[in-house]
Amino acid sequence: MEIRCALPQDIWELLHCLKMKSKYAVLLVFVITLVIIEKENSFISRVSDKLKQSPQALAEANSTEGSPALAKNGSLASLQELDAAFSQLRSHLYNITQQLAGDGDPRPRRHVLLMATTRTGSSFVGEFFNQQGSIFYLFEPLWHVEKTVNFLPGGASAVGSALVYRDVLKQLLLCDLYILENFISPVPEGHLTPFLFRRGSSHSLCEEPVCTPSTKKVFEKYYCKNRRCGPLNITLAVEACRRKQHVALKTVRMRQLEFLQPLAEDPRLDLRIIQLVRDPRAVLASRMVAFSGKYEPWKKWVNEGEAPLREEEVQRLRGHCESIRVSAELGLQRPGWLRGRYMLVRYEDVARAPLQKAWEMFRFSGLPLTPQVEEWIGRNTQAPHDGNDVYSTCKNSSEQFDKWRFSMPFKLAQVVQDVCAPAMQLFGYKLASSPAVLANRSFSLLEEAQPTWVT
Repeated sequence: MEIRCALPQDIWELLHCLKMKSKYAVLLVFVITLVIIEKENSFISRVSDKLKQSPQALAEANSTEGSPALAKNGSLASLQELDAAFSQLRSHLYNITQQLAGDGDPRPRRHVLLMATTRTGSSFVGEFFNQQGSIFYLFEPLWHVEKTVNFLPGGASAVGSALVYRDVLKQLLLCDLYILENFISPVPEGHLTPFLFRRGSSHSLCEEPVCTPSTKKVFEKYYCKNRRCGPLNITLAVEACRRKQHVALKTVRMRQLEFLQPLAEDPRLDLRIIQLVRDPRAVLASRMVAFSGKYEPWKKWVNEGEAPLREEEVQRLRGHCESIRVSAELGLQRPGWLRGRYMLVRYEDVARAPLQKAWEMFRFSGLPLTPQVEEWIGRNTQAPHDGNDVYSTCKNSSEQFDKWRFSMPFKLAQVVQDVCAPAMQLFGYKLASSPAVLANRSFSLLEEAQPTWVT
């Protein structure tokens, strides 16, 4: 009987001991939990103070805190609920710090493509975007591609070149400048090259840290204008492109608008296309000066006038005008993939009112027009006397844009008018009926710009 009585007593003591240990264990867990919560609170307070968190937001952060709820029997809430509370704290803190650190910038990254042909004023208009400090601007990057691929104009070759140009443009807009290493000659070594065409026409490639110290015995074929820089480090250029808020490219080699549809539909790009056109009579007059050697047949025909102008020269001019007209008509038709992404601009309108047209182009592109851009426009469109440099972007633009009409022989203007009449009609350029009309400045050769030119 004594043994049978003692056994229950031992069991009771054992149960009592386990119960006391359990209470101590629960108390220990409670204390540890309070310490963890206190550390979380302290960390939140330090970050909030450092980032100058508003009292209201801090209160919101603290509203997720609290001691683990005690059940009626005095025990702690489940560990799952405690873990969920900590996860909520961490998530809320992460969202606050990311927001204050600048992630989720409401300004979208814009990608602008200025599409033109030679001698249309594209270098001048491109400078508008080059002067905007938040834009990574490239001047004629397809020059290297044209020199390497060297497709013949017309037919399947023209299609092939357009496809190559398009794919290169896409990579450049995505800041993959390494794509150019496949076309630069000689081939860059270690991502270094002194041969990037017109590097000095891009501020982004001549700023620190892209502008590295100059290197002795290295010949810079294309160098920065206002400072001496070493060979272009393409890796540094890529990093600079990624740091900039927006990207803008200028090219005179991509003329077929329809091939740009994959770029307009690429979700990684927010593409805006500005097509710049100019009176084809003015374009021909300018090319005959800038590219004199290529236009010897035209000059010979104008000066001598005996032999007829060669048909191949006329067809080349017709093809030039038609390619521009076809692209512009597509843009003005507002296909779904291009809606809100295309703008047609006449150089003459920019020359007459540069600041106004700059504002319109920047508004269309979703970009701010900075004081630096306005200052550059004022400084470079009011030059007292035009220089002899045909590539200069510093001119008295309001007087310069139609100087060609006073020196162009009327029979040359007639050829252009006959060949390019459809394009001239679309863009609002009037035909001159006589030499007197052509040379009469009081007679405007421009129709008013159509409001549908922004689509």
